[in-house]
Amino acid sequence: MINRKENMASGIDWITVVVYVVLVLIGWINIYAAVYNEEHKNIFDFSQRYGSQMILIAAAFIIATVIILVDLKVFTVSAYLLYGACILLLMLVLVVGQKVNGARSWFRIGSFGLQPAEFAKVATALALAKFMGSENIKFNNSSTFVIIGIIIGLPMLLILLQPDAGSLLVYLSFSIVLFREGLPGAFLLFGFMLGVLFITSLLLSKLLIVSIIVGAGFVAFAFFTGRYRETGLGFLLFSGLSLLLWAISAIGHLGLDYYYIIAASFVVSGIAFLVVSFFRKIRFLASFVLFLLGAILFTFSVDYVFHHALEEHQRTRMNILLGLESDPLGMGYNVNQSMIAIGSGGVLGKGFLQGTQTKYNFVPEQSTDFIFCTVGEEWGFVGTSVVIGLFLFLLLRIVAMAERQRSVFSRVYAYSVASIFFFHVAINVGMTIGLLPVIGIPLPFFSYGGSSLWSFTVLLFILLKLDSSRLELFR
Repeated sequence: MINRKENMASGIDWITVVVYVVLVLIGWINIYAAVYNEEHKNIFDFSQRYGSQMILIAAAFIIATVIILVDLKVFTVSAYLLYGACILLLMLVLVVGQKVNGARSWFRIGSFGLQPAEFAKVATALALAKFMGSENIKFNNSSTFVIIGIIIGLPMLLILLQPDAGSLLVYLSFSIVLFREGLPGAFLLFGFMLGVLFITSLLLSKLLIVSIIVGAGFVAFAFFTGRYRETGLGFLLFSGLSLLLWAISAIGHLGLDYYYIIAASFVVSGIAFLVVSFFRKIRFLASFVLFLLGAILFTFSVDYVFHHALEEHQRTRMNILLGLESDPLGMGYNVNQSMIAIGSGGVLGKGFLQGTQTKYNFVPEQSTDFIFCTVGEEWGFVGTSVVIGLFLFLLLRIVAMAERQRSVFSRVYAYSVASIFFFHVAINVGMTIGLLPVIGIPLPFFSYGGSSLWSFTVLLFILLKLDSSRLELFR
């Protein structure tokens, strides 16, 4: 029996295990500092969060050990089954879950809470790896996009219904995995441009944005194709329609906004271009025009999405981040206090348990989403550099593991792990230092709570188990 267990644990990347243990223990120490109570100084006091976290850590170590010792087929064969179970939990939490901070995303059993969205990330990574590990998966096949869209999109939809913006946005990290597996870079570029267009639509006037899109479109088409005659005719058509609509608006006292005049003119011009591209069989022209039309229509949707799809507190946080609002004592309070805490730490920090922002509870949620500011205040620039360095080392180690896998299943899963970790660390650190909006996303192994700690432990140790059999080919 002992030899069997030794064989099952052979090949494990123990350096990564050591990094994991170090990160978990540093996180525990910082939870102790974040909620330190003079009347309960014992770090093993189970009535305090640091005592509870110790129990959760012990359970995480047991989970990690079980994953290392069980047969690998438990994860490869049952990937879809685990995914289905998590989908059912996401459905169930919408009905019987407890509402916390405006989101119905938690199961409560006494004082214990479980967030299925955290474990759904693991299940989605396994399901995606299972599908991508199948034979004849090609991105030029429309059915591939449909199935991948369902695998990633179904949990996103259920999480949107909770709603939990932080967990929802994590699923965007799977785009990195798809890019590594052959998804054309144009899709990522398109997604990036939509993000930029969304932000600029909040900052600039719609008239200016649409004018830039139209102008850049004509210039780019002429430059890349050399079809100056068609470009000139299209511009004349666009200009003529704009003048006609402006005249109709002025004469009829319709009061049409210039934004709508330009947009409508370009839509009509675009349709004319599409007709020309169809008869002359210019495929590039059709794709280019549809892209520009989509960009213009997207600007119309920004206001609706911003004011109807986002919660009020999320809109306020976005406006504060973009400098459109100032609310230092309201929605901006957390971030302001977090930046004060981190900045006050200086180079070496104030010392363990000496952080005034931490000790006097100036930063809300400091043991969960804002745990990083405890590191900054008490350990300073050196401490934050060490923590970020450890996460960077872990990420590079995971990527190295991904690249040495023979199995597509293992490689896809490994890149999923790397992408999820990167997204969590980058977003959490970014929001604590005021570079990104606050969306309620935990820092792996640091933030207080069992769901986060256990899900990241499962995510990492399944990868370590797969890596221990990296020379095998399986689906």
